[in-house]
This record gives sequence, structure tokens and C-alpha cells, in this order.
Amino acid sequence: MSETPAWASAIEWLPLPAVAQLMGETPGRVRRLLDDHHLVAMRVDGALKIPADFLVDDRPLSSLRGTIIVLLDRGFSTDEVVEWLFETEETMGEAPIAVLRAGRKSEVRRIAQSLG
Repeated sequence: MSETPAWASAIEWLPLPAVAQLMGETPGRVRRLLDDHHLVAMRVDGALKIPADFLVDDRPLSSLRGTIIVLLDRGFSTDEVVEWLFETEETMGEAPIAVLRAGRKSEVRRIAQSLG
């Protein structure tokens, strides 16, 4: 993606080295977390970055992985996963990432499974 989409401007984006430092891990470990779908990243201004909202207490949000996997299984690209998580979902009335952070993963996954 050559240009940051408008919806992404309100997100705090963290480059992979910053995520590694926050977590006290190596950049290689962060890449494994991406490969294993514990986190998802997208290119923002030419660099691969992870939204800060995907971390809680400097660890990946525990309910994020299953949601990422459901969306990928529905045919979403990683960029589309990030976009869906941050755009307001009309049946929930808020962004799915906010609902996940509030501890309501069943609601998010039910809606995610109906997509595609």
C-alpha cells in the first residue's frame, strides 16, 4: 500500500522494532507472532507496522488471534483484517477492536464468521 488510508490516521502505529522493544522480545519473535496470527500488521508509510491497540500490557491481545484466523479463513487479506477491526461495525455500533478489548470476543467472532 503506497499511501496510508484515511481510516488509519487515528491509529497509533508501532514499527516492528518498537513492538519487540515493548515486549522485551527480538524482532524475529515478533515476526513469528505475525506468522502465527497472534498479531497482524500492515504497511503504513512504507513500513510494516502493528496497531498499538493490538497490545495489552505489552503482550498481544489474547482474543485477537482467533479473530484474525476467522477473518483470514473468510478470505480477508491482512490489510482487510486490520481495516475491519478498526472500522465501526454497524451491528455492534463500534469498532470490533474496541469490542475485543472490552472482553466480548464471542460477539466479534460471530459477526466475523458471517462475513466473506
